[in-house]
Amino acid sequence: MSLRWFILIIVDVLLVLLSLYSAAVIRLGYPEVTSKLSETSTFYTAFIFVLAILFASHLMDTYDFDRNTRKREIIINTLLGAATSFFLLSITYYVDPNIMLGRGILVISIAIFSLLQYVWHVIFYLVGRHNPRFSRRVLVLGTGSLASQVGEFCSAHNRNYTLAGYALCNCNGASNNEKQGESVVVPHDLIVGNADDLMAATLVAQADIIVVALSERRGVFPLRDVLRCKLNGIEVMDAPSFYELIHGKLMLEQITPSWIIFSSGFRRPIYFSICKRYIDVVLSLTGLFLTLPFFPIIALAIRLDSPGPVFFRQMRVGNKEKMFNLFKFRTMRQDAEDKSGAIWATKNDPRVTKLGSLFRKSRIDEIPQLYNVLKGDMSFVGPRPERPEFVEKLKQVIPYYSKRHFIKPGLTGWAQVRYPYGSTIEDAIEKLRYDLFYIKNISPFLDTLIFFETIKVVLFGRGGQ
Repeated sequence: MSLRWFILIIVDVLLVLLSLYSAAVIRLGYPEVTSKLSETSTFYTAFIFVLAILFASHLMDTYDFDRNTRKREIIINTLLGAATSFFLLSITYYVDPNIMLGRGILVISIAIFSLLQYVWHVIFYLVGRHNPRFSRRVLVLGTGSLASQVGEFCSAHNRNYTLAGYALCNCNGASNNEKQGESVVVPHDLIVGNADDLMAATLVAQADIIVVALSERRGVFPLRDVLRCKLNGIEVMDAPSFYELIHGKLMLEQITPSWIIFSSGFRRPIYFSICKRYIDVVLSLTGLFLTLPFFPIIALAIRLDSPGPVFFRQMRVGNKEKMFNLFKFRTMRQDAEDKSGAIWATKNDPRVTKLGSLFRKSRIDEIPQLYNVLKGDMSFVGPRPERPEFVEKLKQVIPYYSKRHFIKPGLTGWAQVRYPYGSTIEDAIEKLRYDLFYIKNISPFLDTLIFFETIKVVLFGRGGQ
């Protein structure tokens, strides 16, 4: 929890209370509101209101400093947060009518808060986003290529962390057959100390976190000094864990089977699997019920746009590498792969029809996959299913690629909301980083976050080709 995030949250809480109070005064009048302030039920109602507003704002990424880079993004997230909070509070009031905000107070208070939140966040992002006092300081243990990478992560990719310096690791106690240290590729002026006295280096750098970034630990890892820092309350983590923390994906080049085995994560309790399947069935039935009336219109538009079938079936690789037929609305010419065979779609792909391009951008072509979710071939959230021709190729060149098939593929996924559409092996590697992160950290909260992120992806038209 960074200081920047804490300040943003605290002010938002005050703005929520101010909005609720202002709406109540507008609708009920100052005397009546003042008389109710001492009642216990008022505090409970206000608490539920604040909780719902903050939860909705968090789901909509209004506190994500790396994604809210423009005023348009901020206002869209604010409006989505307002809509989500209204939905959550409506459900809450249905369950417990005793805490309901009547006489239009709910709508007015959310409207006032949305305006105040937008103004406050714009001011905060313009003034405070680059202030180093809001960042956590990172001391990198190591001076080699891996340490240099970690330093770049701090300086270029995340505003919540600031590079405090590097600690040189060259332990004199190693044997002649063991590595005495690693080459120095980081700027010498950023080396603030030595691993032989890591605690002193930490104090000099005023570091909050130590990231162990040694290319080779055997014979050079300063166990005693790192343990001393850990016991003195300084957070210690390795480079892959730090990379995962700031990027939301895994550092494939540095993780090993033992890292996967001993890391926290990669757990799927049986109750979670049952709940996930129940939600998949409910959402797929709801989605099909709402969209089926539009199927004839979509079918007519496809037939008028180009000759060929309305639906498109394609073999995909599912859970435990079992094959299944994936259904979509057809967006390409009927003879799209007669000559080329199986190839990835590209930007401005000539095989895509005019209507198909619109369907892909709006994700309308994915609607029939709700049937796959209902059947159990897919889940609502998970790694996107790939074609078997590509899977066999990617398994040969990308380590751990087959691990993405340990759960059901999804209609949407972490890679889809974090990375644009890919058509190369390099893109497949990047998406695998996100897919493995999802498998490692799978949870109801992450699924909910992906669901709401998908709404934003559709609204902004990101990623489709």
